[in-house]
Amino acid sequence: MNRLVDSLSPYLLQHKSNPVDWYPWGTEAFELARVTDKPIFLSVGYAACHWCHVMEHESFENHVVAQYLNANFVSVKVDREERPDVDQLYMNAVQVMTGHGGWPMSVFLNHQLEPFFAGTYWPVKPRMGSATFPQVLEAISNAWQNRRSEVEHHAEQMAGSLRQIVSEQTSRSKDGLPEQEIVMDAVNRLLGILDQHHGGFGTAPKFPHVTDLQFLLQVGATRDEPTCIDAVENALDGMASGGIRDHLGGGFARYSVDAQWLVPHFEKMLYDNGLLAEVYLQAFQVTNHQRHADVAREILRYLCRDLIDPAGGFHCSEDADSEGIEGKFYVWHPTEVLEVLGQERGTRFCQIYDITDAGNFEGQSIPRLKKPVAHWAKDLGVSHESLQESLAADRELMRLHREQRVRPSKDDKVLVAWNSLAIKALALGGVILDEPEFVAAAETAAAFIFEKMKSGDQRLCHVYRAGESSGTGYLDDYAFTLEACLSLFEASGDLVWIHRADQIAQIMLSHFKDDARGGFFYTADDAEQLITRTKDWHDGSLVSGNASAARGLLKLSCLMGRQDYRDAVESLLIAGSDILREQSRASGALLAAFDRYWSDGEQLVLAVKDKVALSRHRSLYLKCFRPNATLSWVFDLHDESVGSSVIKLNENRSTLDGEPTLYVCLDYVCQQPLLGSELKEWLERVKDL
Repeated sequence: MNRLVDSLSPYLLQHKSNPVDWYPWGTEAFELARVTDKPIFLSVGYAACHWCHVMEHESFENHVVAQYLNANFVSVKVDREERPDVDQLYMNAVQVMTGHGGWPMSVFLNHQLEPFFAGTYWPVKPRMGSATFPQVLEAISNAWQNRRSEVEHHAEQMAGSLRQIVSEQTSRSKDGLPEQEIVMDAVNRLLGILDQHHGGFGTAPKFPHVTDLQFLLQVGATRDEPTCIDAVENALDGMASGGIRDHLGGGFARYSVDAQWLVPHFEKMLYDNGLLAEVYLQAFQVTNHQRHADVAREILRYLCRDLIDPAGGFHCSEDADSEGIEGKFYVWHPTEVLEVLGQERGTRFCQIYDITDAGNFEGQSIPRLKKPVAHWAKDLGVSHESLQESLAADRELMRLHREQRVRPSKDDKVLVAWNSLAIKALALGGVILDEPEFVAAAETAAAFIFEKMKSGDQRLCHVYRAGESSGTGYLDDYAFTLEACLSLFEASGDLVWIHRADQIAQIMLSHFKDDARGGFFYTADDAEQLITRTKDWHDGSLVSGNASAARGLLKLSCLMGRQDYRDAVESLLIAGSDILREQSRASGALLAAFDRYWSDGEQLVLAVKDKVALSRHRSLYLKCFRPNATLSWVFDLHDESVGSSVIKLNENRSTLDGEPTLYVCLDYVCQQPLLGSELKEWLERVKDL
């Protein structure tokens, strides 16, 4: 056992028996490097990463490679999910040095923790002209011992480049906010890279790009741009039909290795599924097409069934591999399907889900829909509804049979940020899908965060596992939690979520805000300081921290009448103006926040007698997609939970004649309160738009 044996991270624990003398990130390793005058080999990955497993098996379990590493380097292993700040900083270095990034991430550092050489996966034996890992190690060791001055000079230059990246990401513009025209410019750039046939953006490998889809959906719905909505539906339908979707168990894999969404990289991540559930729900809000609601419901059921922690939060991910083979848990042969479903239904299932003797993946078949179920119903001469019902029963039988297989391993960490994405989707889905258990799961997970994942000074921790919380919260932990609290308030009307959102917002402004140049740093001012404090502007698989902060603060500002929250958003958008103008293909969420900033004039307050009345109206109230609206509830003024002292938007508003009453304000002009038949007509009219 090496020094990873005491780690909480499942990824680090996977390496505890390697012959490599691994150290966790920390002063013990750094001091040893200085004392022994060795460079640091930093290896970063995560538990569900297939190629991380490959490099471990090839190199880190190889005694010859391990012996060389132990003799010439101090080896440090980092879970990117546990230390996203370390991952973010050194991923910038990998991208600068190689022009691309990914995991496993392999970086060589000097004693000041400055990178001087970097890459990703290196094979242990020659492959397609690539340098081998032993060759890289030998070259690095030789340079460290014989050309130290060159190494140190390059490390110093790289450190300067990393600081420059952060500096350049914050605009020095004194011209104020960017012009609103950049929104449609960004839309046109996104539409220009659409895959018109399979849906989504670009070619293989193909990622969902959820934040870009949400941005297009927002523009399409608020500016009457049907082309944008069509593009989103095409992408969502392509993904929902493909093998990237788990048609039996619900949920989506991380990405597809091909352009047609057929063959996924089979790992399933909490953050992907939280975001995808949300965008499918939003597409349902916009179009009222039931197929989007069905996909969202399956995702949320998957989260609540397979990723729930007994303590109340949600686990990080499920691996791509089982029994050492990528995708083995998910693929089928027709004979097995016939054994489960019988000849007649099994044959039909194989036909509809493309399960053949030849297979579509390494001799086996990944279930997918080559055409919609509605088309199959027409071909088979049955009703769409009856075929859907029958296939749902077949899929459940297949899922239960699949449960007898060896499941992929699970990373059972609970991360605040990723949980908050799931909470937000569950809160929305519970209301508009009429699934109260989703709202209950969201409330339980949020309560878990605030009860179990806070430090003594009431700050958020980052990670929980095996009964222990650790790590200091990062910007996305706070920003995503802020948005989750607001979604819970919209779903439940409980004032506690506004109090908690306000607490989160105040910590963000106190410890993360860049008062000099605007925007928020990824790490707190009192956290461990690396080479530089980065700022999270760009969307990767996650929403950028600054975009999420902007969205949450805008809504909270309107609810609470807090101008300082809106001012923080304005300075953030000014700071990010160059990114908004020049890097729109990597900042869909920031563009959506920018668009909301200029269209933040719709305020809706529904006054009802009590929580029973709320439950009767909230579905209609939230059934519509209102990305630029601020929604609030107020209960009868005799109820102490009215919250008007906290939610300024609720002041002087109550039920009229004891009936549910809607207060609508547009562009800072209040309309006549609506109640009775007028309220019903308004809700129905908006729902049908």
